[in-house]
Amino acid sequence: MNGFHATALAALVSFVGSQSFAAEGNPARGQRLFGACAACHSLRPDQNMTGPSLAGVWDRKAGTLKSFSRYSPALTSANIVWNDKTLDEWIADPQHVVPGNQMTFPGVKDASERADLLAFLKEATQPGSTQLSQQGGSMRGGMMGGMGGMMGGGQVPNLKKLDPSDRVQAITYCKDTYTVTTSDGETHKFWERNLRLKTDASSDGPEKNEPALVAAGMMGDRADVIFAEPSEISPFIAAKCG
Repeated sequence: MNGFHATALAALVSFVGSQSFAAEGNPARGQRLFGACAACHSLRPDQNMTGPSLAGVWDRKAGTLKSFSRYSPALTSANIVWNDKTLDEWIADPQHVVPGNQMTFPGVKDASERADLLAFLKEATQPGSTQLSQQGGSMRGGMMGGMGGMMGGGQVPNLKKLDPSDRVQAITYCKDTYTVTTSDGETHKFWERNLRLKTDASSDGPEKNEPALVAAGMMGDRADVIFAEPSEISPFIAAKCG
């Protein structure tokens, strides 16, 4: 076989392999694996959670779902179209595919598990899929699986003296998203159910009108804003879109 034919055959094998990831998987096994994804992703069109809805994700350009407003700059500029190959690579290692994206999921390293998950998703994300009615159970399982980190305690930090990265300067609210700006000039966007507003009047609580941003949960996508007293909360939050 000459070099040209060998190269062409290798390209064909690669192409066929990339198109068969989802076809080779087991959707039933994949549905069980999706329980871990369901805590952050819905299968219903435009029902966004921590992450965007996965409905219609095949052949969609990354970072372009109009109803989701929390994409990272890294993802919106990635110029990736989701298909069997790119989704397999993304599920294996999101940070390798798009460095600097905000998805904290470490990836599924087992190729057969990825094939099962892709097989399920390829069916479940199509218009009119019957999997939508079954997502409730999967979602509850996925959320309960992550509750250990959210419920776990730990030593309460002293919030009297805050670094600029922990001191909240402003909070705005638009649709389903809170944007928290800290004193170092950084902005952090949270799905409304992932940001909790709390008070701490103890000796370790924050100074008045200097709320603190405290990380919460296992995946880095949740946080608490802690105020000195309840009367500070409403005046601190401004409705602002755009």
